[in-house]
Amino acid sequence: MNAAAELASYFDSVGITGKVATPRQDNLRHMQLFLDGNEHLEFGVRLTREWTFDEVFDLMHERVGTSADRTHLEGQDTISAEKCVAALDRFADRFGEAVRVGHRILFATGHPAGLLPIHAALAAAAERGGATVVSVTEGQPFRDGDIRQLFGVLVWHQYGGLVHTHYPEPMRLSLELLASQGALPPQLVVADHGWAGHAASEGIPTLGFADCNDPGLFVSEAQGQLEVAVPLDDNVCPGLYEPMTRYILDRAGLA
Repeated sequence: MNAAAELASYFDSVGITGKVATPRQDNLRHMQLFLDGNEHLEFGVRLTREWTFDEVFDLMHERVGTSADRTHLEGQDTISAEKCVAALDRFADRFGEAVRVGHRILFATGHPAGLLPIHAALAAAAERGGATVVSVTEGQPFRDGDIRQLFGVLVWHQYGGLVHTHYPEPMRLSLELLASQGALPPQLVVADHGWAGHAASEGIPTLGFADCNDPGLFVSEAQGQLEVAVPLDDNVCPGLYEPMTRYILDRAGLA
C-alpha cells in the first residue's frame, strides 16, 4: 500500500473522512444558507454567477464525496478519503512551490481547536524553507475581541479564548492593516473558513481546508478563486491530523 492509500485508510479510521460527525441535515441546511448569503456561511465568497441548490448539491458530491442520494435527508454524511488525499496532493505541490521560491505566505484559521497545529507546523516549515511568514500587527479590534497571531497563524481572540469563526472580516481587516502600513500583500494564503474565502475573493492565491458543511469554499474553488479546497472533518482532536501534516510536508519536500 502506498503512502496516499495508507493515509486515506487512516483518515477513514479516525473520522477525518468516511462517515463523519457532521449531520446530513446540517450539510443540506448550510447549502441553502450559503445561497441565502447567511453571514456565517457566505465565507466572504463573491459569486461570479447565480448558483442553484441542485448545482451546489452536485458540486459537494463531486468534490467532497457527500451522498448523491437526494432522499437522504438526515443522519450521517460522508467525505471521500480519496478526494481528500487528491486535494492534499495539489495543496502540497502548490505549497512546496511557493516555499521554494521564497513567497510571502499568510496563515490563518477560524478553527483553532482543530486546525491551528496544522497551520503552525506549515508556517514553521515554510520559514525553514526560505519563505516569509507574513506578520500582522496584533490587537486589531473585532467584535469585542481582537486579532492575534500564534505560531505565525492569525486567529480571532475573544474573552480570553480563541474563537471558532466563519466570518471573513478578520481577513479583510488584516489585509487592510498590512496595506495601511505599506506592507506588501501576501503571495499565498493558507487558511480556512472566511479567512480563506475572503482572501480568494480578493484575488490572492489561496489554499484552504473545508468541511462537508462548508460549501462556500468549494464554490469558490469551482469559480477559479480558491486554488485548492481540501475536504475533511475540520474539528477532530488536533493530534489526529499529525499524519496529514507529515504527508503534506513530505510531498512538498519540506520534511
